[in-house]
Amino acid sequence: MASKPLQKLTESLLQGNRRALSRLLSYVENEREGVDDVLAALFPHTGKAWIIGITGAPGTGKSSLVNTLAKAYRAHGTTVGIIAVDPTSPFSGGAILGDRIRMRDLSGDAGVFIRSMATRGSLGGLARATRDAIRVLDAAGFDLVLVETVGAGQSEVDIVRTAHTTVLVEAPGLGDDVQAIKAGILEIADILVVNKADRPGVKKTVAALKAMLELGHPASLGQLVAHHGRLLPVEDKANGRNAETPMWIPPIVQTIALETTGIDDLMTVIEAHRNHLVDAKIFAQIERQQIEIELHDRLRETLMRRFLQDIDDAILADVIAQIQARRLAPQTAIEQLLRHM
Repeated sequence: MASKPLQKLTESLLQGNRRALSRLLSYVENEREGVDDVLAALFPHTGKAWIIGITGAPGTGKSSLVNTLAKAYRAHGTTVGIIAVDPTSPFSGGAILGDRIRMRDLSGDAGVFIRSMATRGSLGGLARATRDAIRVLDAAGFDLVLVETVGAGQSEVDIVRTAHTTVLVEAPGLGDDVQAIKAGILEIADILVVNKADRPGVKKTVAALKAMLELGHPASLGQLVAHHGRLLPVEDKANGRNAETPMWIPPIVQTIALETTGIDDLMTVIEAHRNHLVDAKIFAQIERQQIEIELHDRLRETLMRRFLQDIDDAILADVIAQIQARRLAPQTAIEQLLRHM
């Protein structure tokens, strides 16, 4: 059960207190004692925000796009929470607040809340606590939560396990035409954005993306619907599903974030994707898959932590020495360690 101070913070957050929100996010990121009880108390208040992941290689202008997109949504009265996952500082272990600097013109707006989080060694472009931080912002009443990943290129895949709409940002002149394929573009993108569209080579980049979609999109694989990096089978009506569910082909939007060019078009296709997931009645299935993946991740982390707490250091050191001496194979060592528990 959470302590009284944490209970008061939880109540304050639900009442719209921004200071309570900031403190609770710090508790989540630092895994403070009692934070699990807080998250459990907040969980019934979640599930209302639409989560948009913004991912892509460094230099594509993700931060500028998030900044401009947030301002555009605020002009329509939509409240926006932003989580910017930054690289870990090699000195302090905290986040290098480059994204906060780029988004400074959003400061002072009560309808926007920006939080930078350090990856702290977490792979996949997201911090380990990102899911919980998103839920805190959701419970705080934000209509949208924008999650900007660290921009690690080919490891930018975890965002599809969290976001409802994944926007992959490309830019002209950042590499060869197959770089997008190496980044997993067909598997993770719901919407493709070619930012910095005033640069030379934009037509070539757009043409290459279109060619990739026509060549490799799962639409050519039969009765399968692609959403968030997964192929979902479409059964016939006799089995309870509509076999005529329309395929979502990721649209390509050209933007110049610094000039707000194309931002309205991007907002339109984001809303179209949201409507598609709801109208096609597959949003619940996608959410179920994300919950299943999250449970697997949390179970793996919890079991590993408990195992390391329970195993004797001397036993672990002896096993490592035997592996190093080639007297014990790694998988055999695992079986032995499990028998010691």
